[in-house]
Amino acid sequence: MIFFTPVTAAVNYFKKTCLLIFLIGFFGTASAKEQHFLVLNYHDIVGAEGAKPPFNSMDVSVDHLEEHLGWLKKNGYKIVSVQNIVDAAAGQDDTLPDKAALLTFDDGYLSFYTRVFPILKKHHYPATVALVGTWMDGNVTADEPGKPLLNWDQVRELVQSGLVEVASHSYDLHKGVNANPQANSQAAAVTRLYDDSMLVYETDEQYHERIHAALLKSAEFIFQHAGIRPRVMVWPYGEYNQIAVQASREAGMPMTMGLADGFNTVADISALRRLIMVDNPDVSQFAEIVTGLRAGRTLRVAHLDMDYLYDKDPEQTEHNLDAAIQRIKDMHINTVYLQAYADPDGDGNADALYFLNRHLPVKQDLFSRVAWQLKTVARVKVYAWMPIMAYQGKAPKSWYVQEWLDGKAQNASHIYTRLSPFNPEARQYVAEIYEDLAKYCNFDGILFHDDGILSDYEDVSPVALSFTKEAWGLPDQFEQLHATSKMRMVWAQHKTELINQFTDELADRVRIYRPGIKTARNFYALPLLKPYSEEWYAQSFQSFLAHYDYVAIEAMPFMEEAESPKQWLTQLVKATAKQPDGLKKTVFELQSVNWKNQEKIPMPVFIEQLELLKKLGVNHIGYYPDNVFEDQPRLSDLQQHFSLPIQP
Repeated sequence: MIFFTPVTAAVNYFKKTCLLIFLIGFFGTASAKEQHFLVLNYHDIVGAEGAKPPFNSMDVSVDHLEEHLGWLKKNGYKIVSVQNIVDAAAGQDDTLPDKAALLTFDDGYLSFYTRVFPILKKHHYPATVALVGTWMDGNVTADEPGKPLLNWDQVRELVQSGLVEVASHSYDLHKGVNANPQANSQAAAVTRLYDDSMLVYETDEQYHERIHAALLKSAEFIFQHAGIRPRVMVWPYGEYNQIAVQASREAGMPMTMGLADGFNTVADISALRRLIMVDNPDVSQFAEIVTGLRAGRTLRVAHLDMDYLYDKDPEQTEHNLDAAIQRIKDMHINTVYLQAYADPDGDGNADALYFLNRHLPVKQDLFSRVAWQLKTVARVKVYAWMPIMAYQGKAPKSWYVQEWLDGKAQNASHIYTRLSPFNPEARQYVAEIYEDLAKYCNFDGILFHDDGILSDYEDVSPVALSFTKEAWGLPDQFEQLHATSKMRMVWAQHKTELINQFTDELADRVRIYRPGIKTARNFYALPLLKPYSEEWYAQSFQSFLAHYDYVAIEAMPFMEEAESPKQWLTQLVKATAKQPDGLKKTVFELQSVNWKNQEKIPMPVFIEQLELLKKLGVNHIGYYPDNVFEDQPRLSDLQQHFSLPIQP
């Protein structure tokens, strides 16, 4: 039966929602910008008997929940409501308490009524519960048959209590949809549907229409049954993008919630971070999560060439993929840098791509498949390893970097054939490639390739020299730019920042569709050890630290022909540690192959270097390349020296 609250209550609630939309839109950044708060996320709250291994990783026992709440109170945290956050964001209330925390419970399980609600009433704590429309219709979840859900009478009682904010968890987006030709099922809210019969992806227009319709239906469904219009959208699986956030706003839900770790600020409540509680953490583990926010965790990184996994025979490709995924899983690491472009001749230039795009040939639509398998089976974060400028497409020759050679400007002789970052059309070309990657693939970060360099003879294309004069006020003649060491360094520093800003723009294009991505960029060792060499590369360690979440330094002594590899690595670490956050933000990438003689690095040598880095206080370590077919580096040694302990 359809239920409506009294007219006055419904009208007042509607007015509040309209006011919320208006104030957030126009005044959301005007008040108390420094006010921060946490959002904690739970799912089903089970009895002690249901929390014994093996158990659902999303379940938390009721005794642990009460311990969590007790710890929060003891340590000065204050439980706040959605309305408190809304008022602070709108500037109506600048007294959001220090250590404010918002409680959220996803999926609308019956346990929220039977176990959580009595605790809320006892302490007079507010909380938010998120309902899935299709699950409510069937009163059982598609993913977990047998888990009882709230009924509408209980939902209305929760609303009437004044303690519970009812949020939408979508009507029918809490499911996977076909995401690629290999039939991987991925989150419906952010995935372009792949049509097996037509061999095509959902268009931009079709995707936008589907998401807008879904969110409107979600809000209307809750209104029809509970008599209130939800003003909060909780994204299934924590997955959202800017298109979905806009659709939610237009459906009357301007506050949305994802699942990224971290604090929130009242200056922006359009997509809140939430600390999800998994594996039934006890109070000490809970305290570590809340105080540490799972931030600053050690990275262990394997660097995978997609070209190793690809085979003309699709069955062989799948065998290769299965072997690689199992190997990564067995390593017990947390990050993979995965090649998203094809480079069969190994020159570092992208000849084709492993995803659908507007500009380059598609070697095979494979990146989406491999990234998803790594994420879901091996449980690692996946960074898409992509060139910045080195694309061998059909772009006009005038778009490419030129160098000064034999007394004139001509095509650059460097092995990297790079599009010029000075050329607006070239920048747009690359940006569209990154945008397509984000549309069609699910991943966690971008690793910018080491092709983002300009020598002290580059770029002298007409558009670059014009920009150099008009934007930087420098000479537009090579002879003057190159005349003195001081001028060369000034020119180099401007080029360094230009490339950094270009990668920032590329990351922003990706974040339209994958807002939570991190960034890393490959960095040569020489500009760190000898900062004056920025003149030759247009790379600076300090500038990289300022622009990227991580700097992936090529800690490869054999490639650098170091006389004493151990001494060289020690110098590299010491130089890194001199910079604020240097060790915190740097991934040291060891080499597993000596490219000078094409021989494997002996495992005793590899392990010695690995242990030296750890002894010197290095936090984040990776290696390149990983070869599943030759067990290089040897898995048993990686498990002993490279694996990470299980972290809460």
